[in-house]
Amino acid sequence: MVSAASMLRYGPDVAVPRILDTYRHYGIQQTFYVPGWCAERYPYAVEAMAREGHEVSAHGYMHEHPNEQSDADEKHWLLRSLAAVQSVTGEPSAGWRAPLYRFSHRSAELLLEAGVAYDASLMGDDIPYLIETPRGTLLELPSHWGMDDWPPFMHSSELEFEMPIQSAARAWEAWWEEFEVMWEFGGLWVPVWHPFLSGRLARWRHTHRMIGKMLAKGQVWFAPMREIAAHVRRCIADGSWVPRTQPLLSPPRAVGTEPASATPHAQDVRR
Repeated sequence: MVSAASMLRYGPDVAVPRILDTYRHYGIQQTFYVPGWCAERYPYAVEAMAREGHEVSAHGYMHEHPNEQSDADEKHWLLRSLAAVQSVTGEPSAGWRAPLYRFSHRSAELLLEAGVAYDASLMGDDIPYLIETPRGTLLELPSHWGMDDWPPFMHSSELEFEMPIQSAARAWEAWWEEFEVMWEFGGLWVPVWHPFLSGRLARWRHTHRMIGKMLAKGQVWFAPMREIAAHVRRCIADGSWVPRTQPLLSPPRAVGTEPASATPHAQDVRR
C-alpha cells in the first residue's frame, strides 16, 4: 500500500512541523496521542513535540482495537504502547486515547493499574467526569465524533475508509459551532485532529486562523490534556467542584425512571 503509506507519512514528515509552527506562533501547548509503533518509527517527530513542551501520550501500539482483544492481549499491547512512547519522550504517558475510541470493558482498570491519570476515549458528557471501577475512579476527558476530522477528511480506498471529503471551511463551520456553545456554557472543547488529515495546507491554514479567532474571543484556556486533568483533580480535592460519577457500563433502567442525579450544567465548571 505504497500510496496509503505516503499519505500517512505526510503526518510526521510534513504536517507535524507545520502544526508545531502554529502552536509556537500562538504560544500554546497541546496533546499528541501517538501509537507506539509510530513513536518508534518516527522518533524525530515525537521528540519535536516533547521538546516544545507538548504532551505526548499513548494511542495503542499499531492502532489495534482493545474491544476486539482478549484480556491478555489488551494488557500486553497497552503496556507495550506506553513503553514505546516513554522510550522516546523519557516520560510516562499521562493519558490515553483508545484507537478509534474502541475502549473495552477492561480498559479503565488496566489504565489505572498502569498509572495513567486520565482517559480521552469516551463521549458521555460535555465536561470531565469520573468512571467508577473496582480499582478506583478514572478521570474521563470526553470528546465526540462531531469533533473528529475523520468524517470530513478521511478518504482512502486502500485503507477502506471512503468518506465524502468536505472543504476545510465546512468542517470548521461545524467545529466553530461546537466551540461557541462550549464557550457559552463553560464546557470542554476537545477537537481530534490527525496530522496527515488536518495538517494538509488548506485545512491547516483554516485551523491556524481559527485558533487565533478563538484566542481573541477571550476566556479560553488552551492546554495539554494532562494539565486539564490535573486542574480537574485539584478542583475535586479542594471541594470547589464535584464531578458526575458513573459506572463504565450502567445497568438497564426501568422505562420512565430518572437517574439518581442529573448531569451538572456545563457552566458549573467555569464557576
